[in-house]
Amino acid sequence: MWKILGKEAIYLDIPYVFADRMGELAGEGDDSDIFRNCLKKSEIKFMINPETEECSFMIYVPDEMTPEEIQSLAETALAIAQAYEAPFITAEDIEQRYKIILTNNKEPELIGLNKTEGFSSGQVFMPIFDSLSKPGKLNPNFQ
Repeated sequence: MWKILGKEAIYLDIPYVFADRMGELAGEGDDSDIFRNCLKKSEIKFMINPETEECSFMIYVPDEMTPEEIQSLAETALAIAQAYEAPFITAEDIEQRYKIILTNNKEPELIGLNKTEGFSSGQVFMPIFDSLSKPGKLNPNFQ
């Protein structure tokens, strides 16, 4: 069983428990309200890197969020993480390493039903190929 900020969760519920507990621990006031509002607008994902055994909470902020809101979100999340005295995240009562990432990077889908237009597997690399094969480009290996 997982525990996020002291609350039990199954693996599929980790992003939701994370958002709920962060909102609860934010406290009261205008900054806390901004923080909770930003969390509601954002998409939260949870990932584990099996090589480093590090957990990542990915907060995808929407494009319409202002820089001030993003800064407030980051500052409040950092304050909560630093102030929380028990382990932030545990799996089977073993404390896990973690990081919280704020981003709005959306990678294009190369295959599938929601494929991003203009990004088929060959087209993604065409700008790179074009830049490498332009006339007048010096070959660094030519002596």
